[in-house]
Amino acid sequence: MCFSVGIFSVKLIYMVISSRGYAVIVDLVGSRAQPDRSVAQQQLVAALAEVGGAAESLQPLAPTIGDECQGAFADLPSALRAALLLRLLLPDPLDCRFGIGAGTWQTVGRSDYGPMQDGSGWWSAREAIVEAKTREVRRNRTLRSWYVVADDAPDGAPPASVVNALLLCRDEIVTGMGERSRRLLLGLLRGRTQVELAADEGISQSAVSQNLRRSGALAITAADEVLA
Repeated sequence: MCFSVGIFSVKLIYMVISSRGYAVIVDLVGSRAQPDRSVAQQQLVAALAEVGGAAESLQPLAPTIGDECQGAFADLPSALRAALLLRLLLPDPLDCRFGIGAGTWQTVGRSDYGPMQDGSGWWSAREAIVEAKTREVRRNRTLRSWYVVADDAPDGAPPASVVNALLLCRDEIVTGMGERSRRLLLGLLRGRTQVELAADEGISQSAVSQNLRRSGALAITAADEVLA
């Protein structure tokens, strides 16, 4: 890459760094309908910070332009857990949509928004988030996540059909949860006991147990353990 300043020609040389893993693109659902978009953005940034401390990543999920965020993960379970945590951390009525792409990418420079990258991982993630939105509108109202596998995906990358079957079921459960059920599920994922959750909510341990069973939270945590 070259540019000229006066009579001088300056050449910028970037070392291309290739990576292989799982790229994630996130956007806010219905962000234009938020009464105060600046508050919504602040809440999103706060939730992203918590996700960054709880899910291992190659690049933590972070805002890029507009309502979009991007991140990258070495393995699929970490990418899926980050997506789940972000949904649970966002206050009602905020929600997110996710595109997850298995593939490669190259860092070719930097901008004010972080590394400048290109590659099949990002193309697949973009294809996935478009598909998630299309399916959400046309047939699966509760769907928020989709997964696409590129030809040069990491060895052993799970097939898209299996992962998307999981995401269809997981999103159905999480989308249907009330605020308390989401808080309880988040607490379980953070390793808190039912007794501790009951104290947090000011209810009995029995009430916590019943909520976890009815809401599907126990199935979500079991799936998370199996993936890990």
